[in-house]
Amino acid sequence: MRTKIEKSEAEWRQQLTPEQYRVTRQQGTEPPFSGDYRVSDEHGIYHCVCCNAPLFENEHKFDAGCGWPSFDRPLGQHSLEERQDTSHGMLRTEVTCAHCDAHLGHVFPDGPPDTTGLRYCINSVAIDFHAGE
Repeated sequence: MRTKIEKSEAEWRQQLTPEQYRVTRQQGTEPPFSGDYRVSDEHGIYHCVCCNAPLFENEHKFDAGCGWPSFDRPLGQHSLEERQDTSHGMLRTEVTCAHCDAHLGHVFPDGPPDTTGLRYCINSVAIDFHAGE
């Protein structure tokens, strides 16, 4: 098992923008349609904004119409961790980076039925696109 990346609150605050910190370290959510949710044909990988771990391939991004980047699968089976989230009076599955525990978003069972059937609904401020990877 890989060792988790751990930093103090002050170190995370120094590294991240206030919005990145609020979303990734405090389980926040960016407003819908405020970030980069558009689908493009460009080849590349989305990385965790906190630790740079590769998380999602652009080819698995799709337009769910929800206002957040949506993917039908993670890059690898060890890229993400899932945990039950009962905040806001709902029962959801939270998705975090397996390497640094950054809150990324949630996964729902309403994705494209012709692929995995899953929709990884991810905050765009929690990921960084690396073109050409």
